[in-house]
Amino acid sequence: MPLKKNKNSKSRGRIWRRFLDGMPEYLARHYWWAYLWPAGVWFFDHQPIINAILFGQYRKLSQQTLSDCMNNRPEGRFLQLTCAYGSMTPSLLKAMDDELYLMDVAAIQLAAARGKLADAEQKRLLCARMNAECLAYGDEVFATVLIFFLLHELPPDARERSISEAIRVLRPGGRFVITEYGACPKKHLLWRWRPIRRVLQWLEPFLEGFWQVDLAAMLDKHARRQGRVIRQVEEFHCFSSFYRVCIFELDKSTL
Repeated sequence: MPLKKNKNSKSRGRIWRRFLDGMPEYLARHYWWAYLWPAGVWFFDHQPIINAILFGQYRKLSQQTLSDCMNNRPEGRFLQLTCAYGSMTPSLLKAMDDELYLMDVAAIQLAAARGKLADAEQKRLLCARMNAECLAYGDEVFATVLIFFLLHELPPDARERSISEAIRVLRPGGRFVITEYGACPKKHLLWRWRPIRRVLQWLEPFLEGFWQVDLAAMLDKHARRQGRVIRQVEEFHCFSSFYRVCIFELDKSTL
């Protein structure tokens, strides 16, 4: 006699579909619980939780990112490419006098970011709901573009398109700051300890693929396709190179 399907199990397997509503399928399928579910957004946007997810490295990484964004910052518009849990957006606004452009595909994330700000800061935060793979901004309109822990959460095609778009909107002489996991950390204790590695790969289904990516080569490829030249000028490592903050600059010259 055939086994009856468990209706509850089937329902749980489809819960992500409730969060599609204009979202990329990979986001709804793999990350609804962290970025689209109101209870998840409330839970994960607490400093102790964020710090635990980054194995105690959040403060060091956020401070380094802020420093790299603000020191000798090129004059012009600043774009934060997608929201980030924690204090990054408020810290950026406190460190600058002008406006901060912030985009994200999820309205709930934009609302959460605004909720952390005082009224005066909210006026300087220019939010826009859009997909990083297809930005509605014009060419060469930003002097600085920041991507804070986004690329490892994107499937390969989405990652490539997002990088291409970020380069397109960056003006010559502009700065590109990327905070992310480091290259494949085969010698790191967390990678060698299989249970931790399995949990990371389960929670972050695209991380293993990202570990294999040569970030500088990927940016160079997309810059060249647009007839432009990008070069890496600095890279900061922490937690035995498990994480990194990279600075790239777009040359004023073209190919």
